[in-house]
Amino acid sequence: MQNVTDRTRNPFGMRPDCQSYVPGYGDANADFHVVGDHPGVHGGVETGVPFTGEPWSAAFLSALSDAGLIAEFDPDGASAAGETPIRSERSFFSYLHMCATAGTPSEDDYADMERFFDAELRAIAAHVLLPVGARATDHVLRQYTARAWKTDVDMEALHAEEILGSGWLVVPIRDPAEWSDGDAGRLVESLRELRSTDFRRESDLGRFIAGSDPYLVR
Repeated sequence: MQNVTDRTRNPFGMRPDCQSYVPGYGDANADFHVVGDHPGVHGGVETGVPFTGEPWSAAFLSALSDAGLIAEFDPDGASAAGETPIRSERSFFSYLHMCATAGTPSEDDYADMERFFDAELRAIAAHVLLPVGARATDHVLRQYTARAWKTDVDMEALHAEEILGSGWLVVPIRDPAEWSDGDAGRLVESLRELRSTDFRRESDLGRFIAGSDPYLVR
């Protein structure tokens, strides 16, 4: 399925009931969907763009650029040329909880925002989910993989590892604020290797339906 929109900021018009929020950003036809926690943890409160404006933003976005997920970026969220601050290569960025709140959102707050996140995730329909940090990784593993995760996630062990999900591939990313030597390189190497394979894993079932158009499923 191809989404017909060229909007990069909030392409589906999500409007949560909060005064300030950081909506999804990127290519609505993304192959890769980078999932963060909330603006207070992963940035964008001032810029309106996920994963920007933080001390670690340059290192994080540089790793994604080196891996081929984004073409160019301004980690502060503002382009000197007045253009988009992140030019993605079929990548999308969003949060579990897009509202900017004082402190950590409550469990009820996360539950209330789940409808926005899930609707956008399914509308984007990326092939690969990249949850960033423990909270996002725990949520994605429990909701979008077939495996039963009953223990706390170990981000040091899961970082840049490929996990088969229910219709998605999942590649968890350790919180960039906690990166140590080797974490960036490990992520770049993993994503480059993934992009060199048939990560879409689609089959053309068009031969079973009328017409000559392909019908790709995964």
